[in-house]
Amino acid sequence: MDINVKFSLADASKIRGIVDLCNEVFEEHTDYEEALKVFNENRTDRNQIYIIGEYEGKVIAHTRIAIVPTMFKEMGTFAILNHVCVKPEFRKHHIATKMLETVRTVCKNHECIAIKLWSRNFRVPAHTCYKNFGFKADDATFFSIDI
Repeated sequence: MDINVKFSLADASKIRGIVDLCNEVFEEHTDYEEALKVFNENRTDRNQIYIIGEYEGKVIAHTRIAIVPTMFKEMGTFAILNHVCVKPEFRKHHIATKMLETVRTVCKNHECIAIKLWSRNFRVPAHTCYKNFGFKADDATFFSIDI
């Protein structure tokens, strides 16, 4: 079965769909109003990009791209993805792969030399998708600190 998913840049009208999807997939509890506030504060920043995949008018796929320009030649400009997700009942239809192809095009248009993403350890099927797309696990550790 071929599912025709339309990928596009999200606008404010899609925030509820994005939040519902991410709350389901990542077991989050994000508030609509707070998400809309953050989206609106950043909507003119060309380096903050929200990609959605829609099927029959509903958001079933999403990722956020943060473009990171640097002044360092070796690092160049790169992209970081987060919240890469597809609604569970639509998995196994190559939707994530098609979304990553869209991401790659956007990143090339921003002259990125690399795309990076982080994914929680328990998301093994997602890791398989990323590896099949061509991502490699870096020999690095993601560090964080709560503030």
